[in-house]
Amino acid sequence: MAAKRVYQVWKGSNKFIFGGRLAFGPDARSLLITFSLIIVPVIIFCAFVARHLRHEFSSYYSGYAILVAAILFTIHVLVLLGLTSARDPGIVPRNSHPPEEEFRYESSGVGGQQTPTLQFPRTKEVMVNGIPVKVKYCETCMLYRPPRCSHCSICNNCVERFDHHCPWVGQCIGLRNYRYFFLFVSSATILCVYVFSLSAYYIKVLMDNNNNGTVWKAIKESPASVILMAYCFISLWFVGGLTGFHLYLIGSNQTTYENFRYRADGRINVFNRGCLNNFLEVFCTEIKPSRNNFRAFVQEEVQRPLTPVFTRGHEPGDMSGDRRPKVEHDLDIGEDLLKISQRRNIEELDEDTRSRGSNGAPHNTGDPDSILSSDHRAATIRSDARHSSWERSGNWEIAQDDFANSNVTESRNHVTSKEMRQ
Repeated sequence: MAAKRVYQVWKGSNKFIFGGRLAFGPDARSLLITFSLIIVPVIIFCAFVARHLRHEFSSYYSGYAILVAAILFTIHVLVLLGLTSARDPGIVPRNSHPPEEEFRYESSGVGGQQTPTLQFPRTKEVMVNGIPVKVKYCETCMLYRPPRCSHCSICNNCVERFDHHCPWVGQCIGLRNYRYFFLFVSSATILCVYVFSLSAYYIKVLMDNNNNGTVWKAIKESPASVILMAYCFISLWFVGGLTGFHLYLIGSNQTTYENFRYRADGRINVFNRGCLNNFLEVFCTEIKPSRNNFRAFVQEEVQRPLTPVFTRGHEPGDMSGDRRPKVEHDLDIGEDLLKISQRRNIEELDEDTRSRGSNGAPHNTGDPDSILSSDHRAATIRSDARHSSWERSGNWEIAQDDFANSNVTESRNHVTSKEMRQ
């Protein structure tokens, strides 16, 4: 059987294409909508606006530059969209087992017995710029998340410097794609301004060509320009507002997740290094390589020896633990039950002997082998019957009539032994 690659057995919700070379989020289909919202308006702009502006400038090539710039800048925006959506955002590889160095074995009393339980700390402190910061343990990935890391419930991955999950790009925004995400949003804002401005300029050109024509005549002559202006105006509220918000986040070195979650807590931002250094950190530092090689072959993990778990207060060599008192208690109960069963068997044997003697049948009551063999068989049958009844009842209680019968048996056995001596 051929070995599988990492992306084929990936436990997250990501989708891979081209043999694991490109990694998308689970909602990657939303990219089709985003592509359409960018490409369709640009096509309308090139066909109904930029084409008519080719000869409206003194320089012949200036009009063509408007058309070429619109096409090239749109390609630039789409490339940034692809770099944001089709790359590892900073996924932390999950562990196959919890970190053993963090195990804590405790003893908890349940029903008077000490039971070993596994205690695992859910948080621990790490130092960031000389200030202690608590990091949480992720149950799904079985690791302590690095600072600023969070688990995305949509992608089912822990992502470093998690900002948010963007449905428009179908991917988490994290350490390795936040730069491209901001460039994509800001470039989309510039593209909206570009299309809006030239569409408005074309309306003005139409008004001038009609000898002081009105706006309504220009709108009737080029309705596509008005539609593009309205579309870009609405889009600017979205991408423009998003660009401004992320400029604030970059300047204060925050993430969207931190800003919304810890806004009311009044926490000190230990990651803030000053406005200039914060911008340099985002745009001028080298992007870390991915910690996941999705195209690598899966290596079978070597089975590690199981570590024995002992309760606190016992040495590893003491394998009995707290079980010895319970075992001794069970043995005492079993011995008492065996004595009771034997006493009742002897009573039956005496009754059988008396009935045989009254009928005149020869019987050797002094033969110890016959007594022991019959006693053993009866005891076995009695104990099996008693054992099955105890299993059905589910407890070890003994009826009071059994103890009464045992007392009667002792007295009869004493009389029988005297008769045999006589």
